[in-house]
Amino acid sequence: MLKLSESVYNALREHGEETYPHECCGVLLGCSHDGVNEVEDAVRAGNTRTDSAHNRYHIAPQELVKIQRQARERGLDIVGFYHSHPDHPAQWSKTDFAEAHWLGCSYVITAVEKGVAQQTNSFLLTGTTEEDKSFEDETIQVEELVAGRC
Repeated sequence: MLKLSESVYNALREHGEETYPHECCGVLLGCSHDGVNEVEDAVRAGNTRTDSAHNRYHIAPQELVKIQRQARERGLDIVGFYHSHPDHPAQWSKTDFAEAHWLGCSYVITAVEKGVAQQTNSFLLTGTTEEDKSFEDETIQVEELVAGRC
């Protein structure tokens, strides 16, 4: 299960609307416990794809390391990633799966149709290695979370 506040949920959906017709991307910070990824913050990242930003995203490694360091300073971990699918369903693609490497993390996708955020889905990357990884549908629970719970 993925738990996040309404403000974080709305922020990642708004990010998709702002970058339309290109994909947005970002990192979810929080903690994991008892099979739940609990999100305290969503950090926007730049989509460095210049060849096909309308249907692909890439977060620069140096930006990801910077976000991870900032998370650690706050006592948080990377618990997931998010991106948008402009004029496409909120379902992972073969490319999304091939480029997902953070086992145990949630991968959130928002369908943005004609500039308006529609459905948002989450997929948990399970497995123990690259060879046996898989995406499982994950319930999103939007609720007011207590800051600093992690």
